[in-house]
Amino acid sequence: MENVSFDQIITANLVDNGKLLDLEDKNIGIEELRLLAASKELTGVEQLYLSQNQLCGEAIEVLCQVKCLPGLTSLYLNHNIIGDEEAKSLSQADLLKNLKCLMLEANNIGPLGAAALAESPNLKNMEIIFLDSNPIGPEGACSVAASNKWPSLKALHLDSTAIGDEGIVALAESKHLAKLEKLYLCSNKMGNAGAIAIASSPHLKNLSALSIWRNEIRDEGGQAIAESETFLNLDRLYMSLNYIERPTRKVIRGSGLAKRLTTLVMD
Repeated sequence: MENVSFDQIITANLVDNGKLLDLEDKNIGIEELRLLAASKELTGVEQLYLSQNQLCGEAIEVLCQVKCLPGLTSLYLNHNIIGDEEAKSLSQADLLKNLKCLMLEANNIGPLGAAALAESPNLKNMEIIFLDSNPIGPEGACSVAASNKWPSLKALHLDSTAIGDEGIVALAESKHLAKLEKLYLCSNKMGNAGAIAIASSPHLKNLSALSIWRNEIRDEGGQAIAESETFLNLDRLYMSLNYIERPTRKVIRGSGLAKRLTTLVMD
């Protein structure tokens, strides 16, 4: 890609009065990222989309050196090839210091990468993180639960991360997640232990949205959810595709929790 061609791509995809640069699926690679780093016209960019560009290795190293985006608050890197080493590099990048939203869905970040992000000194302003469809496992979830480096976090997206009951219990017991408002835990093989831990957590009382569909919760977990005093502020609950039998589902629908909710999705 020639320099002029890349300049044209930036110009064509710089929208919202220069606040959003959409480079999703634009064959962005190492050279393009170097040109991006050299740009002088991007100081107003608040949102950067780099999804679906097969970014990994040296490309992420170059991205971490970008200095021309001092106002960046949202970075979208989903559907790339970011693994543990790339996550470690990102965790140390000054580029992340003002971020409120970090999208890393559908990469290859494992427990070590999750731990690096959880201990990043640069994510104190982050309010939303998407780690869905990364194999962080229980160990990665435990690192997130143990970290005090994300004090502003309001939404945690962990769908399809193989964290299981062990990881979910750790999250439920974390005092560092007390400001959390939205928690997404779909497709994690959560059973009754995880459901009971969340329902009885003293730290998740600010949740307004909880998504636990497509798990392995049975009647005991469903009953705990129906009777939970943790969910007094819950507004939306998504819990379809579990193993809760019809009588218990009826109990949930007739509970005080259901009466408080504006949205309850359950089969």
